[in-house]
Amino acid sequence: MTSTLAVGRPTLADRIFSRTLVTDIVLVAVGAALVSLLAQLTIPMVPVPITGQTLAVLLVGASLGAVRGAIALTLYAVLGIVGLPVFSDGAHGLAIVGGPTGGYIIGFIFAAALTGWLAQREWDHRILKALAAFGAGTLVTFAFGLPWLAFWLGANGFDNDLNAVLQSGLYPFIVGGVIKAALAAGFIRLAWLGVKRADERAKLVDGELD
Repeated sequence: MTSTLAVGRPTLADRIFSRTLVTDIVLVAVGAALVSLLAQLTIPMVPVPITGQTLAVLLVGASLGAVRGAIALTLYAVLGIVGLPVFSDGAHGLAIVGGPTGGYIIGFIFAAALTGWLAQREWDHRILKALAAFGAGTLVTFAFGLPWLAFWLGANGFDNDLNAVLQSGLYPFIVGGVIKAALAAGFIRLAWLGVKRADERAKLVDGELD
């Protein structure tokens, strides 16, 4: 029996790479690196910037599945906490997680897990279901990010009523969130089409060889 971090039904990554522990470790590291890279694509805003992180989180979750996706985002958070400049604008340290964006960073872990869980049930195979899965993952991020932002605003002397929190941590991100969910759905759908075409070509070659 081959050791693996993957649990449950195969995902896109499993159709491209074999399920082994070494492969899983590499995929988790690549997932954390992708989030780190897209975190540097920012539109500065106070107190929460707009970044490419959410797009990366959705792609990592859908590609790797619930367990590996959650591990990749946990690794991302840990790397930032211990001092690697992986958070937005190269930020790092425990203070970032304790700041206004900390809830979003923690939410990424659960967003990747949910998106991966849905992908393992083939929600990423059809564009409408993929949009729903990625929308759900985005909502999970806000479900963690907004309460923590409200606490941080109040603790630092800012207004933290519902409207103030939504103005700071939700409304500016709605359009971008929809766009990122659509991009992720389109990318994953194209990737699956590529895998299926490769399978068809392989069958034709096998048939010719027979």
